[in-house]
Amino acid sequence: QVQLVESGGGLVQAGGSLRLSCAASGSTNSISDMGWYRQAPGKQRELVARISRGGTTNYADSVKGRFTISRDNAKNTVYLQMNSLKPEDTAVYYCGAFWALGRNTWGQGTQVTVSS
Repeated sequence: QVQLVESGGGLVQAGGSLRLSCAASGSTNSISDMGWYRQAPGKQRELVARISRGGTTNYADSVKGRFTISRDNAKNTVYLQMNSLKPEDTAVYYCGAFWALGRNTWGQGTQVTVSS
């Protein structure tokens, strides 16, 4: 079993920055991808960024050039550096861990609020 604990959310003004962290514990050896998803009120959860164990990244078009995902395999931690934040980035951000064959697990979520 793997547990994910997110940190780093908060309130920031438009144009500001935040850094989210997600630490995985438990049986982490076989995790393939890790990533960040977000869910705004009344909307479906959507991909923000995802990174493979080897470092291949994938970003939503809406965050390209502003957000950077990184991963420290030795610490079983994934990070999301968010710059030039916009009010439309406001959401609960969830960390996810993904294995082959469709298995996944999620953190509890951290709120990010961007004021205009």
